[in-house]
Amino acid sequence: MRRISVGCLVVFAWSCAGMHPAPAVGQGYPGGGGGMPGGRPGMGSGMNQPGGDMPSTPSAEKPDAAAKKAFTAGVKSLNRAREFEDVAAKATNPDKKADALDKVSDAYGKALDQFTEALRNQGDMFEAWNHVGYIHLRLGAYGESIDDYNHTLALKPDLLEAVEHRAEAYMAVDRLEEAKAAYMNLFNHARPLADQLLVSMQKWLESHRVAANGMRATDIDSFGKWLQERDGIAKSTASLPH
Repeated sequence: MRRISVGCLVVFAWSCAGMHPAPAVGQGYPGGGGGMPGGRPGMGSGMNQPGGDMPSTPSAEKPDAAAKKAFTAGVKSLNRAREFEDVAAKATNPDKKADALDKVSDAYGKALDQFTEALRNQGDMFEAWNHVGYIHLRLGAYGESIDDYNHTLALKPDLLEAVEHRAEAYMAVDRLEEAKAAYMNLFNHARPLADQLLVSMQKWLESHRVAANGMRATDIDSFGKWLQERDGIAKSTASLPH
């Protein structure tokens, strides 16, 4: 399975400044054949075999049990990745930081493999789709993350954490209208998540005012006005019951 480079281990380009962490057409959905780039769920059943060969003997484990086992292992690997991220963030020695980041990349890659295995056995496991979306978000694979979260929310529309994370991916690829719609959804149903997304949006605005990165100045200014308005509303209603 392809590993994404350590240099992509950011949610946005400005994440080191303290930021929290139309839908792509997926290929190779679980059970649908084909493969997804970046270790996407639904790759061929021999993806974990050397050289992509099919296993010589079929597994006797039932799909539901295999999915649960792989999912549990994936959660452990994901937690390890987060632990190594904390170590890397606190490391002052460049060699120790680099070593920790290597371990972050390996742990995320292992978790991605394990969640993919879970989805191969149970393609409607929204929890696994959600974690795959988060991993791709953290690794900077934003288009893949959006696609993963589309699957998550198709299965679990009220998972607002996925709405917020998908909106962060939208921001990373400059899909402002989708991100604004997500913010309004969160503002009405999960204010802490809306506040978290607003911080991400403000980071995006700051970075794009320094370097437009292909965005039109008028679009950046328009988004800035919208953000200022929403920030004022959020502050004026912060003490009200939600």
